[in-house]
Amino acid sequence: MIDYKSIEIAKAIPEADSMIETFRAIGYNLESAIADIIDNSISAGAKNIRIQRIWRGGHSVLTIEDDGHGMNNNELIQAMRPGAQNPLLARSEIDLGRFGLGLKTASFSQCRKLTVISKKDGYVPVYWTWDLDYVSECKEWNLLRWCPEEFQQVFNKDSHSGTMVIWADMDRVIPLDTEDEDETAKAKFSAQFDRVKNHLAMTFHRFIEDKTIRIYWGEHEIEPWNPFCTSEEKTQPFSDEEIYNGKGASIKGYVLPHRKNFSSELAYRNAEGIKGWVEQQGFYIYRGKRLLLAGDWLGLFRKEEHYKLARIRIDLPNTQDDLWQIDIKKSTARPPIAYINQLKAYASLVRSGAEKVYRHRGRVIRTKAGASFSPLWLDKNKDGKWSFVINRDNDVIVSLMELANTKPKQAINMILRFVEESLPIPSIHIKDASQENENKEPFSDMPTSTIQTVLECAYNNHLAAGMSPQQAKDLLRFQEPFNLYEDLIDQL
Repeated sequence: MIDYKSIEIAKAIPEADSMIETFRAIGYNLESAIADIIDNSISAGAKNIRIQRIWRGGHSVLTIEDDGHGMNNNELIQAMRPGAQNPLLARSEIDLGRFGLGLKTASFSQCRKLTVISKKDGYVPVYWTWDLDYVSECKEWNLLRWCPEEFQQVFNKDSHSGTMVIWADMDRVIPLDTEDEDETAKAKFSAQFDRVKNHLAMTFHRFIEDKTIRIYWGEHEIEPWNPFCTSEEKTQPFSDEEIYNGKGASIKGYVLPHRKNFSSELAYRNAEGIKGWVEQQGFYIYRGKRLLLAGDWLGLFRKEEHYKLARIRIDLPNTQDDLWQIDIKKSTARPPIAYINQLKAYASLVRSGAEKVYRHRGRVIRTKAGASFSPLWLDKNKDGKWSFVINRDNDVIVSLMELANTKPKQAINMILRFVEESLPIPSIHIKDASQENENKEPFSDMPTSTIQTVLECAYNNHLAAGMSPQQAKDLLRFQEPFNLYEDLIDQL
């Protein structure tokens, strides 16, 4: 054991201006920063949260107001202190924080002035401000007892409890020299906040769905976006499973319907999500019903088209933050090594179900033993080489071959049309992406006599059309697949 009392010490207090600039570079985007502020409102017992954007060019303002239990003066100063909470201490199950940094780092990442006004029952309203320009000037960790004048009366001594967070000088959102009349900048400003609205609808959808909270975007309530489409009749849920010996974490998978089985085209488009169908596949990690990570295979699989209908929910208690390496932004998670085999096995089942839905609605190409279904295409594997062949026993092919006896031209055109319309493109994509086997080279196992017969027929047709033998041969050398058989052309 080290005898600390006998060792000389020196204070190494971080320089305020340098450290705050470091906080600004943690990696928040606008969406994750605002979500982090809302986490504080939920932890404070808020039922209603209102977000307001006020356009004033480079001096635009954002406010986030809640009706939570609020803070008195000492509590607010503590909340404004960086590192106000030890991440190793036990927390309430509904506490969505961890490091005591979220309010500050999220805000500093987007603005230069952070003001918090709060009112606790039985106390007068209080406010304090972090002004990064002032910190840069004084080089001290000094709060200002200042508030933008227009918001000073947002709470009075008779108001209900609550808190308002105000962002001003949002230099990371819009340049501070932007003019009010700049319509292009205003449109970009609005587009950024549209992404925020969609992000909040996804991140807090479980709170909104069970009426725990209401989030208002201006005067309009945000509707939840549920990635698992549980209201769709054709969504296939998998069984719940505890992760790793019941440590409080659980997993549940869903296979979403094929586009044709959604209740409407609008519902299908909505289910696509913020990032699109392919990017939204994967694990969705929640902590305390709050979505941390959306659409990620956690390095266990690749994202591929034929698994785009697979989405898997993982629920974690906040006691496992350290195990899953939850970061300050609450946007990164890494599963413990002990959990990986179980996660991979469960996800493989869900992915298999998603592939079947994708494959079946694209084209069914293989029939089960004893089944009566007769596909138009069959998949074939020979010597580790895969290919797709027309099922010559299919009634369409049999009927058209019979029609060829009396109306050969019509039958051939109809066969070609059926081939064009029924190409098993989804299944080809799956085979190609899985790289299980190499695809067979075209015409590699076709008898030479068959090629020669068709080649001679084409050659004679060209001669009958008035071409010389050399002209006919030269033309055939540029016709697929005859270009692969120059030796047979030379023999004509």
